[in-house]
Parts: sequence; C-alpha cells; structure tokens
Amino acid sequence: MSDTDMHWIPFDTMTRFMRDVFTGIGVPEEDAAICADVLIESDKRGIDSHGTGRLKTIYYDRIVHHKVQQPVTRLEIVRDRHAAAVVDGGHGMGMVIAKRAMDMAIAKAKAHGLGMVAVRNSTHYGIAAYYPMMAAKAGMIGITGTNARPSIAPTFGVENMLGTNPLVFAMPTDEPFPFTNDYATSISQRGKIEAYARAKKPLPAGWVIDRNGQTLTDADQVLKALDAGDAALTPLGGIGEETGGYKGYGYATVVEILCAALQQGAFLKQLNGVADGKKIPFALGHFFMAIDIECFTDLAAFKKTTGDILRELRASVKAPGADRIYTCGEKEYLAGLDRRDKGVPVNRGLANQLIAMRDELGLTQYAFPFDKP
Repeated sequence: MSDTDMHWIPFDTMTRFMRDVFTGIGVPEEDAAICADVLIESDKRGIDSHGTGRLKTIYYDRIVHHKVQQPVTRLEIVRDRHAAAVVDGGHGMGMVIAKRAMDMAIAKAKAHGLGMVAVRNSTHYGIAAYYPMMAAKAGMIGITGTNARPSIAPTFGVENMLGTNPLVFAMPTDEPFPFTNDYATSISQRGKIEAYARAKKPLPAGWVIDRNGQTLTDADQVLKALDAGDAALTPLGGIGEETGGYKGYGYATVVEILCAALQQGAFLKQLNGVADGKKIPFALGHFFMAIDIECFTDLAAFKKTTGDILRELRASVKAPGADRIYTCGEKEYLAGLDRRDKGVPVNRGLANQLIAMRDELGLTQYAFPFDKP
C-alpha cells in the first residue's frame, strides 16, 4: 500500500484496541478476543481489505448505528446428524459463529473422517482463510464458503445478483505455511475497493461495470453505485465468455447454493440488507468442511507430497521478466514476515475511523501516532 500519510501500529496494540472496541459495544470478552484475532490475522497476512479497515464499517456501525447485528452471539444447533450439522447464528458475530462451526466440523472429522457444518442467519465472518487454516493446523483439509450481499453480475448481465462468494481451501504442507487460497469469485471484492477508496486510488479497468456494461474506476463512485444497484462486480475471468468469465460466475453460484439451499437460508437479493427502505440483518450463509487426512494416508506423507508439488511449481520455468513463481499462501506468509515488526498500516482514512470509535467509546488509554498534527 502506498500512501504518503501512512502510520504503522504494532499488532499487539491494535489487537487490544479492537478487543476494547468490541467489548465497548457489547460483545462478550471471549467473543471479542475471537473477533479481534480474525481481523488482525488478515492484517498480518497483508490482506488490508479484511482487517482493521473493516472494524468500523462492517461491525461497529452495523451494531451501534444500524442496529442490524447482535453483539451477543446465540448459536442454535438446528440439525445434528453424525458428520453433518446445521446451525443458526441468530445474526450474531460472524467470526464467533464461524469459529464455533469450524470447531464442530473438525470434531466431526475426528470422529467420522469428514465433518461439514452449514450456517444460516450469520454476518460477515472476516478473512475466510482463517477457518480452513484451523483445520490445516489440526492436520486436516479445510474448506469454507460464504455468500454475501449482491455484487457480481452473471455473465452477459449487468445487475448485481451474486455475492463475492469465496470458495476457500487450506491444506497442511511440510513448509512453514499451509497451501491456502483465499479470494472472491469476482475479479475483486468490496473490501479491496474500500481500501482503494481510503487510499484515493483509481480502480483497475474491468473490475466493475455499470448498467450499460461500461467499466467504472472511481472507487468512491463505485461504492455508492454498488449500494444503489447501479454497478456490479465482474466475475473471475472478466466480462463475457472470451476470457472465461462464466467460470467465476459458475463457482459463485456453487457457493450460493451451498450457503443457502443446504440450510434453507437467504440468497441473492434477499441478502441486500434492506427491506421497505430500512436496514435489516444480512442473514448470510456459510459452510465449513474438515477432512481428516489420516483416513486416507499418513499425514507426514501428505504434507511432503503437497510440499513437493508446490516446490516443483515454484521451480518451473518463469516468464521473461518475472522474478519468481508463487504458490497459494506464500505471499501472505511473506507479508507476515515483513510486517512482523511493523504492524498494521494505517492511512488517513482508516486513522479517522479509529479516532471516531475511540472517542465515541471513551477509550482514552489509546494514543496513536497519527493524533499528532
């Protein structure tokens, strides 16, 4: 991130601040710790679109100002059948709901070889990779997906119908980090557009289209147009079929089905968060899977084969001018090493958000470097 007005806040300071913000708006201490851990993990991995930058807009404002999210999470088990379960999150904290659901999936996988938990009536659960990585740490393959408010237009369409709907995997390796893919089924996603808006940077052409199918690049304009339904994100592969846009569209639809049909939850336009002109809970759906590798092969052997695959990919012939080839999860691991002693990058837009929350909650124990004129 390039910004002339950038400050770096140590991870432990920002984690404490976020925990205090969450408890200050009614989230129980144990749950606040989970929420802060999920957000700071995103910042540690260099994914600024889903870390501290979303504390105010996605959680604080929805609880305090919009009243569409419950700070106290009351999870209800709707159905529990051996390796599978359905839970209702009661519009509580998405990170808490998701962690408990993946804990259930892991426990079921230990007992049955495979565990899957579907969730309805949840809220934004932060960085999706957090939950599959829980399974990878337990020696398992982890998978998750979530639907979201309409953003993506179907191929040959211009109306935002599908959410950004990530389909995320994590697999343990014999390397210092797991194989982890964590990305939307659109070319980009709202969180990244918000990051561009805070940084006052134009969007790359082709990320977003208007109702006439023309690309939009002004991030502030795009955010307003998305809310109004006058713009849509393009699916992975881009506009039309020539570059494979139908593939991203198809995967987004797979996630929508698994996040709604399995647990009979809300879908597509039902996830707009608005009814009769008033804000309502988003009622998101998620699914979580854990697969016990030891049911198939020795865990150490799996890790080595997976590591060999990744190493051979990285060692393959590079394109002219390319410095190196990466595998999924590697850039995030390297970002974590780079940021370990630096912390969270905070530009002026995010600084203003942090100051607003601090002042509203009276968290006077926090003095930030950007307080200085």
